[in-house]
Amino acid sequence: MEPSNLVEEQQNSLVISIDAMGGDKGPTVIIDGIVKSLLKHPDTFFIIHGNKENLGHLIGKQSNIKSKCTIVHCKEVVTMDDKPSQVIRNGSNTSMWSTIESVKQKKASIAISCGNTGALMALSMVRLRKLPGVIRPAIACLWPSKNKHGLNIVLDVGADVKADAVDLSQYALMGVSYARNGLNIKKPRVGLLNVGTEEHKGRPIIRQAFELIDTNSANGDYEFIGFVEGSDIPSANVDVIVTDGFTGNIALKTGEGTAKLIRERLVKVFKSNFLSRIGSILASKQLKIFAEGIDPRRVNGGVFLGLNGTVIKSHGDSDATGVAAAIELAISLTKSGFNERLAARVASSTQDDLHVLEDK
Repeated sequence: MEPSNLVEEQQNSLVISIDAMGGDKGPTVIIDGIVKSLLKHPDTFFIIHGNKENLGHLIGKQSNIKSKCTIVHCKEVVTMDDKPSQVIRNGSNTSMWSTIESVKQKKASIAISCGNTGALMALSMVRLRKLPGVIRPAIACLWPSKNKHGLNIVLDVGADVKADAVDLSQYALMGVSYARNGLNIKKPRVGLLNVGTEEHKGRPIIRQAFELIDTNSANGDYEFIGFVEGSDIPSANVDVIVTDGFTGNIALKTGEGTAKLIRERLVKVFKSNFLSRIGSILASKQLKIFAEGIDPRRVNGGVFLGLNGTVIKSHGDSDATGVAAAIELAISLTKSGFNERLAARVASSTQDDLHVLEDK
């Protein structure tokens, strides 16, 4: 479908801008993920960025999605090895740049890419700009947990390795907004990641952040439970875990690696002999539930918070299930008016936080 026709048809529909070229597995999984998502959300439209000939061929095989997609041809691709500064200077012809541009120009409500995280964040900041009052954007991820909704929010997980007390306080507000609008938690519980739960522990910045997050809890309408440890990330004790991007990214990669190890060892154990194979057949339903509970694809999609537009970073090696999960998240956040509510929440927080620090 041509862009002009798409615009006419999508007047009251949700439009997602998606980078088809940035992932490890190429554009095929992107198209397959779109096919899966349209089965559940048939009123969604997609602006797909990449090689027009290649994408046209893939979409042509899926007659049921032709009317839902428009292709924007892009000559170049951002690779995983490209430096963010290089992409900002020379990346205007890439599919990633074009994907962000569709959100900037209000042609789409939200952007998704499986590509280079650093380049995606840098482009998003340059092209979309930060929300008023936001000092540092953050990447928030969903983490499998014991909570009744099955997920916790952790941020930052890699937008910026540095964060001072005011940054961490803003992360708390952004995480609360995500929890409220993305997970429907009315009064989220917020924890600040530290090396112990005692108030005297941690670096000075962490203790300052404790004061700010605690002070803001009444106006922010969240419950601050204080310091939490790494073991609390998947627990039912908290809904939002706040940390800096360096620590959060290490925790995220460690969690993903541990989940992969558990799945691989379970498969190995249940294939080890005849009796274990019989046991796996008898317990197949329970094993499926367990596998889904720790499957990173189910919670695929780190959300860039604090920008004039919402961007979702899908995992680089996402398959069709992972891409569909990222699209599902995009649809949920857009329908909730998430970014508008987030903007309102953080608009005046920075100045209040600075006053609190000056009074200490």
